[in-house]
Amino acid sequence: MTLPIALDAMGGDFAPSLIIQGARRAVDELGLNVILVGVPELMGDPLGLEVVACTEVIEMDDEPGTSVRKKKDSSLVRAAELVRDGKASAMVSAGNTGATMASALLRMGRLPGVVRPCIATPIPNPGRAPSTMVDAGANAECTPEMLVQFAQLAAAFAGARFGIDRPSVGLLSIGEESSKGNPLVKETHELLAASDMNFFGNVEGRDLIPAPVDVIVTDGFTGNVVLKMAESFYEIAAARNLNQDAYLSRFHYENYGGTPVLGVAKPVIIGHGISSAVAFKNMVLLAQKMVETNFCNTLKEAFISA
Repeated sequence: MTLPIALDAMGGDFAPSLIIQGARRAVDELGLNVILVGVPELMGDPLGLEVVACTEVIEMDDEPGTSVRKKKDSSLVRAAELVRDGKASAMVSAGNTGATMASALLRMGRLPGVVRPCIATPIPNPGRAPSTMVDAGANAECTPEMLVQFAQLAAAFAGARFGIDRPSVGLLSIGEESSKGNPLVKETHELLAASDMNFFGNVEGRDLIPAPVDVIVTDGFTGNVVLKMAESFYEIAAARNLNQDAYLSRFHYENYGGTPVLGVAKPVIIGHGISSAVAFKNMVLLAQKMVETNFCNTLKEAFISA
């Protein structure tokens, strides 16, 4: 049997009950191997799943760096250590995003040459492979150099995950012209235009769905706002009984589960705080797919050669 997926049982708005239910479904319905990491007295019935005990929880409003350093026996830190120590193959959490990133970086390390890992999220395109948007929420404040590296990571991801040859890259801005945007966007545009990447130029909000490019790069603050807005399409559709539409259903967080972190040495999946049992099941499935395809190594090779 393959190494288990380490699932943070304490992270998320509905922890631990829906997390445990989602893990049980991943085992029963998909045949996956899952290990829960949590505080036993707070978890209740683990439904027959193995539990790695800890004594602390990093809350959603805890400061990421400080909490990871001080709460060394937290579920997030212990889950990351299981992967580091070769006792788990991947880590999944819907808890504090910053703390998830920090624990993964401090315990697992990053890919060679990566300055800041980022969160990649697929944006569905009718009739073709999804576009990949980075950053979707890991880095609220960015430099132009960081955005260029996010674009490189996402291009490598699009090639490895979706088989896209030489992915096209668009920079999210308020206008197509290179003169449009704030200083961060303008400086990033210059760097991307001078790079070896297949740079399309600026793209606007109206270009996101469907997108004319394979990769959309922006800072984590803007990217997270865009992601939440896109997901609201599904909620509108559901309210109008249109949510059975195959295309619209791709925007629902339950269906894609979570989003991968690009740049960390081992597979890490971050989910919504509001995740349901179905979403947790699909997060575990996505993590398993990353493990089976040796995704991090493929990304490393693609990023190094970029």
